[in-house]
Amino acid sequence: MAIDDQQRDERRGMFISFEGGDGAGKSTHLQLVAEALRMRGHEVVCLREPGGTIIGEQLRQTVLDPGNYIMTDECELLIYEAARAQLVSQIIRPALERGSTVLCDRFADSTIAYQSFGRGLDRSFVERANAFACQGIWPDRTILMLTGGDAEEGIMRATHHKHADRLEMAGMDFHERVNGAFLTLAYEDPERIRVVVSDETKQRTAAKVFAALSDLFDWMADPSVCNDEYFEQLVLSRETLRRG
Repeated sequence: MAIDDQQRDERRGMFISFEGGDGAGKSTHLQLVAEALRMRGHEVVCLREPGGTIIGEQLRQTVLDPGNYIMTDECELLIYEAARAQLVSQIIRPALERGSTVLCDRFADSTIAYQSFGRGLDRSFVERANAFACQGIWPDRTILMLTGGDAEEGIMRATHHKHADRLEMAGMDFHERVNGAFLTLAYEDPERIRVVVSDETKQRTAAKVFAALSDLFDWMADPSVCNDEYFEQLVLSRETLRRG
């Protein structure tokens, strides 16, 4: 699904989502892209799903709470869509209208992967629910990040510093279905969804992410700018900020 040409022309900002299974490095590389863009003068809005608004963060706590193990799949889907509808209306659309670059850790592709392929809900219904919540807003580019390993490796990466949430506890079969779903979506929409495997250092993975965005930001394709030293400094700067 893509926004039509008229919508694209009317919108000055750029919307980029980061997708993939747990532990693939979405959050890390979203922040590296954000820092690089800010250094070049872009206004950047970084978001996560579910979340990004007061209401969205409250819904996130509810849907990911392991204590809510009796939650039905239908309830889960509608919580995600409710959080998304609020995020699009309150944050994403206004940011795009003022020319910002919006970077979002997960968006509607995750709902297809997790709630349709993972949970088994009807895909056509999930896509209609997505369309209702997205209100005509869709990413210009999606970076699909993969670990290069199996679902178990991704879960181990995602939870080694914290307790697993309700989705992370859904079982390996569930997460294998989700990972397969993301590959299916990338096959169906290769122009929008670009696959990046995060099986190397952060610096090398960042270089692959930037290459996947280089048709949107010309300077990312310039080897005199985006060279090994650049990515070393970018990763070092990000890690210094995290420690500070």
